[in-house]
Amino acid sequence: MTSTDHSFTDMFRQPRAVYAVAFACVVSFMGIGLVDPILPALKSQLDATESQVTLLFTSYLVVTAFAMLVTNAVSSRLGAKKTLITGLIIIVVFSALAGSASSIDGIVAFRAGWGLGNALFIATSLSAIVSSARGGFAGAIILYEAALGLGIAAGPLVGGSLGSISWRGPFYGVAGLMTIALIAIVFLLPATPRPDHTTSLLAPIKALSHRGLLTVSIAALLYNWGFFTMLGYAPFPLELGIMELGWVFFGWGLLVAFFSVVGAPRLQAAFGTAPTLYAAFALFAVDLALMAAFTTTAPVMIACVVASGIFIGIINTLVTQAVMLVSPVERPVASAAYGFVRFIGGGLAPFAAGHLAAAFSVHVPFAVGAVAVVLAIGVLASAHRIIAAADAGLDEDGHEITESEDEIASEVADEFGGAPGAIDEELHLRR
Repeated sequence: MTSTDHSFTDMFRQPRAVYAVAFACVVSFMGIGLVDPILPALKSQLDATESQVTLLFTSYLVVTAFAMLVTNAVSSRLGAKKTLITGLIIIVVFSALAGSASSIDGIVAFRAGWGLGNALFIATSLSAIVSSARGGFAGAIILYEAALGLGIAAGPLVGGSLGSISWRGPFYGVAGLMTIALIAIVFLLPATPRPDHTTSLLAPIKALSHRGLLTVSIAALLYNWGFFTMLGYAPFPLELGIMELGWVFFGWGLLVAFFSVVGAPRLQAAFGTAPTLYAAFALFAVDLALMAAFTTTAPVMIACVVASGIFIGIINTLVTQAVMLVSPVERPVASAAYGFVRFIGGGLAPFAAGHLAAAFSVHVPFAVGAVAVVLAIGVLASAHRIIAAADAGLDEDGHEITESEDEIASEVADEFGGAPGAIDEELHLRR
């Protein structure tokens, strides 16, 4: 066995605390697509409208968006472990309450609480892994990315499997798995120190006064409109069974995971951040336009949903990195500001899709999503010079940006945009 093989093997010989947090990360990221397979079942069994059911995404993501504004302020006062535990307790309580609800309104309300817990957890999970991992930042980042990919891919399949028993199954499943993770983290994760400085609650809002950060965040909002139109509304016109939907979105999740972690960095290295994003946006808009044209043709819709994972994986990674590249403020603050803006779009899109379909036709939501993604290209292009300069290692004034290898390594594919800030917090503590 070579020394490289030894180092790769050693990287996965981690303390139990690291695997406790990584397991919780897998379950947390499952939440992104967990409810997709049960959306039609909730509509029929709870006598709800499509707009009411899509509120499961809206309440979750809008609360997540606003929570992004306070997560750094909270974690900078409590420290990583206490913030993790707080987030996990909230997730356990509200996912269990959602499973116990008897009406769609109750599920929507409890799903909102789940979003708050998830925001707190995601804001500090990578920092907790880094602080306990062996093998430095590289090993911690690989473990985090592996958890992210597994969670996104497994979420719809787990949701479909548990949902085929009862629509309550996915909610109780998350509550049970997160309870295991909570107990493991309480007893296995060492206490983490609080940062030596706190983050202002207004810092993310003030950060949006910077043109580059605001422009990329608005582009992300428009893209997320298309993304969550697909994720939150496509299960209805597909008219598939719970398990069939689980497999469709499992295929989607696999592509998201692969192109987030493997495809996006290679394309970025070959073509640059902005050109790769323009192409991915354009292809995703075409994909949504095909969904709009063939909404009632199941084979085409299935192919388009699965294929969208390619573009979503690339865009999620590179938009997050673009925010980090162009932002003149601390990365935790930039991540919070970006997360707030982007998830406003993601939260409103599924709810709007239900109303658009009811008022016009099932084709219209996807057409609107395609237009939103096309607009994202124009918005992003208005900041092309800033992104290109940052890609070349220059700030807005043309001065060279100096970053250590650890800081560069912190630019991780994070669905919630919190990983870069979490790594920076850990770097600050170590100094």
